[in-house]
Amino acid sequence: MVLNSLSLFRALLFLSLATSAFSMRPYKEGLTPYFYDYVCPQALPAIKRVVEAAVQQERRMGASLLRLHFHDCLVNGCDGSILLDPTPTIDSEKLAFPNNNSARGFEVIDQIKAEVDRACGRPVVSCADILAITARDSVVALGGPSWKVQLGRRDSTTASRTTANSDIPAPNMDLPALVSNFERQGLKVKDLVALSGAHTIGFAQCFTFRNRIFNDSNIDQALAKNLQSYCPRTGNDANLASLDPTPARFDTLYYNNLLTQKGLLHSDQALSTGESALELVKSYSYNYEAFWKDFAKSMIRMGNIKPLIGNQGQIRSNCRRVN
Repeated sequence: MVLNSLSLFRALLFLSLATSAFSMRPYKEGLTPYFYDYVCPQALPAIKRVVEAAVQQERRMGASLLRLHFHDCLVNGCDGSILLDPTPTIDSEKLAFPNNNSARGFEVIDQIKAEVDRACGRPVVSCADILAITARDSVVALGGPSWKVQLGRRDSTTASRTTANSDIPAPNMDLPALVSNFERQGLKVKDLVALSGAHTIGFAQCFTFRNRIFNDSNIDQALAKNLQSYCPRTGNDANLASLDPTPARFDTLYYNNLLTQKGLLHSDQALSTGESALELVKSYSYNYEAFWKDFAKSMIRMGNIKPLIGNQGQIRSNCRRVN
């Protein structure tokens, strides 16, 4: 009886080790929500704890963390390249026009990385995956939908300020330019409209909407005059305005704004200028369930843009620099 119990214990131990070893192999087939289930089941709860604390301390941080994932994925794929500091060999994306003095939350990512590595006992969770999980957890913390994040990305060893300048959508883009920009990433009009709903949270700096409030004709005049009072024609570039009336709550008021010409950015209001885009705007404005469902699906699609998998890239020990 003792021998049978011992044999059973050894068999179970062997099976457990074999399963763990399999889960630690690089996934060559693609991403999976279960990538860390065996190698470090503590990873996702650790990330969630830090995100919730950061958002509780500063509600705006949720939008900032979500934006990091966007600006990472749209530049050569979701590879954590936005987190790399400048070096003689790294042309940091942090210095690109859409990110410089604008992208924020890097210290929170550092804190998450330290916490998750401590929970796992070693660096097993990539910085690219941290950005993807953090984006989801930030949306949930602000009252939005959840989704199963596809995981297994590895981190790049390069960055491209030039590509960041060219591929991250600009706030002055019209609808054809936005559609073209998203199509280059393999995303459709539905993805464009759904993902633009991320602007239901957060703020924008004066320099990103100055031209709209002084020169656009498709803007509510009362809104324009109010914004002009603290975003003049010159100066005060960093003054903030909320992207919708409830910048700390993930709701549908962003789309309601577009229907009354109150979109803050030119690129926001542009979504109401095309028939297919406008139909989606109208739908999302009153059907939050449709918006949440499509937003979650589009976040997964965006997270699948050219990930480094298998033996590509590396798992950075420090998200700010290559190993």
